[in-house]
Amino acid sequence: MKTDANNLVAIVGRPNVGKSALFNRLVGRPIAIVEDRPGVTRDRHSALVEWGGRRFWAVDTAGYETGEAGVLPRESLPRNRPRVEWEKAAGAALKKSMQEQVLAAMQEASQILFVVDGKAGLQPADEWLARFLRRTEKPVHLVVNKIDTGRDEDRVWEFAGLGFDGPLGASSLHGRAVDALLDRVCAAIPPQVREEEAEEDLRVAVVGRPNVGKSTLVNRLLGREASVVFEAPGTTRDSVDSPFRHKGKPYILVDTAGLRHRGRITDAVEKYASMRAIRSIENCDVAVLVLDAKEGVTEQDERVAGLIHEAGRGCVVAVNKWDLVEKDNKTFNAYLEAIRARLPFLDYAPIVFISALTRQRLANLMDLVDHAGEQHAMRISTGMLNRELEAILTEAPPPTRHGKALKIFYLSQTGVKPPAFALFVNDPKLLHFSYMRHLKNKLRSKFGFEGSPIIVMLRRRK
Repeated sequence: MKTDANNLVAIVGRPNVGKSALFNRLVGRPIAIVEDRPGVTRDRHSALVEWGGRRFWAVDTAGYETGEAGVLPRESLPRNRPRVEWEKAAGAALKKSMQEQVLAAMQEASQILFVVDGKAGLQPADEWLARFLRRTEKPVHLVVNKIDTGRDEDRVWEFAGLGFDGPLGASSLHGRAVDALLDRVCAAIPPQVREEEAEEDLRVAVVGRPNVGKSTLVNRLLGREASVVFEAPGTTRDSVDSPFRHKGKPYILVDTAGLRHRGRITDAVEKYASMRAIRSIENCDVAVLVLDAKEGVTEQDERVAGLIHEAGRGCVVAVNKWDLVEKDNKTFNAYLEAIRARLPFLDYAPIVFISALTRQRLANLMDLVDHAGEQHAMRISTGMLNRELEAILTEAPPPTRHGKALKIFYLSQTGVKPPAFALFVNDPKLLHFSYMRHLKNKLRSKFGFEGSPIIVMLRRRK
């Protein structure tokens, strides 16, 4: 389903009022990280909600704070100043970028859920944001959160002075009054006829270690600022889904948190973010592994690549920041050989050299992603497989082992995403790993499977 202004509902409010918990409750599953401290959410999270024959995209946002007018732009951070002063300015610039994301979500939305904290009571920041929202021409639903029981209902009327009709006392933690809130939102959305999609969305996860340019790449592909971009590593804290189309084909693009070495993760939010990034790899169709061209392949890059391979996902390797590398006529091949040498288990993954900042070869990247998605879901008929198997065995029969002959009977495909095959033999112990590698290489040369791992499982047959 395409995201547009007719079905987008933004959840806004000051920090730590329970916006992400409400978002998770509306969606019906834990998508956004929830932590009992302000500032955990930085990017916009979006997910499809279905209720009473209506559908809309819920958008979770960072907590909006007032008084940010004097923030320095990101490109002018005072690096020549003392570290404490620089960190203060850098933090202010990051906060400004987060606030820009909130404003963008409110501008794009057709309805707004204004969330306040019923336990903390009315705050000056609530009044400031209410004045801003009253100037919009969009429906605003005031949600007084953390009203966990009927005894707390009196607190709701403290917020009646904000100027919005029918404030609703709710509890995102317990699900109280969430059904009533959904009814209100969906009342303004016309019922939609469910149509069978000609194509399923291809789920593409952009992954890598911190600060390699994943969020910049996602924003350039989307053509909008969907993720906060900042030069400090670890800016992205959660996996962010963004639906979009490329050449008429639907995709879900997933920006993920940078995967750090496990021993360097000390914060609970970082731990959750890492778990979500790994889950995004496991749930995607194709993973785009982003490398930093200036730093080359690191040990952590190898670990992330290993996660993709072990999960059986399609893969495209994107070497970012290629515009910053000094080149001669040997540079390209030298980089290519170095990457293949460090990531030999990803020999099936195509490699593209890009610059997210200048948009260099981004169209090529998406073409490779699309092809890898097709190959990852490719199914070969049993007849074609066994004709090819017969040709392989005729050209190079399997060697005997320990004086015993291996007999290969037939091959059949048992699954896709990734393509999986069952090879029926008289004794699996007689098949040497080198001949298995030979079989896989021959299957690839015949059928392709570019960008996708393939699995061949041995089955005994008497």
